Amino acid sequence: MARSALLNVMVQAAVKAGKSLGRDFGEVQNLQVSVKGPGDFVSNADRKAEKIVRDELLKARPTYGFLGEESEEIKGTDGAHRWIVDPLDGTTNFLHGIPMFAVSIALERNGEIVAGVVFNPAMDELYTAERGGGAFLNDRRLRVGARRVLSDSVIGCGVPHLGRGNHGKFLVELRHVMGEVAGIRRLGSPALDLAYIAAGRFDGFWETGLAPWDMAAGILLIREAGGYATDWNGGTDILDTGAIVAGNEYIHKALIETVKRPIPAK
Repeated sequence: MARSALLNVMVQAAVKAGKSLGRDFGEVQNLQVSVKGPGDFVSNADRKAEKIVRDELLKARPTYGFLGEESEEIKGTDGAHRWIVDPLDGTTNFLHGIPMFAVSIALERNGEIVAGVVFNPAMDELYTAERGGGAFLNDRRLRVGARRVLSDSVIGCGVPHLGRGNHGKFLVELRHVMGEVAGIRRLGSPALDLAYIAAGRFDGFWETGLAPWDMAAGILLIREAGGYATDWNGGTDILDTGAIVAGNEYIHKALIETVKRPIPAK
């Protein structure tokens, strides 16, 4: 595949940060047996990865804005471009020595995502996409899965944890979905959840309460792989609402109808 200069910059930044995380991940696995635990170490690894990404991206395009999870937003002087970055998506997995985490980088131009990279260094999987150019996994072209009914599908989701989200509402959504599908999976990394849809590994995904850096790159991956990623009303206001439903044409539609099904009256 031929990559643009901008996508090459993003890949270089993601891989460099991913190698740093990979080295730290080995140390985290050793720290699991310590009394103090790896919490402080992981926070430092997260910040270090974001600094690597920020430095690489802004060195290449110093006029672009930068929105990252670990630092204050930088307003770009050109007014049109913004990097959207999660240097460690799947922090809890990383913290517990689970190799499901990623560096996620997206480029936004005039409010539209035009390039995205998701890199899982533990599995050496690099997902890339540019608007109009397709989506790829390690240079292999991606297409979303072809399943047409929920009963054949494996669906990804996010599960609200302690102090986050509306647990009761989610349990109702889960009850509706689990009665319709072949399986439900929770990876703990929204960026990878969305990348897995682009790769045809998952057939659909739903979650609320996400931040822009959780979704931006994955949204483009899905769309460039022929899938749909929208808010819960089928619109494009995903980054602002933090709510997403994704899948191919058929699963996306069926999943929206299922998660929005009214709560049965007692």
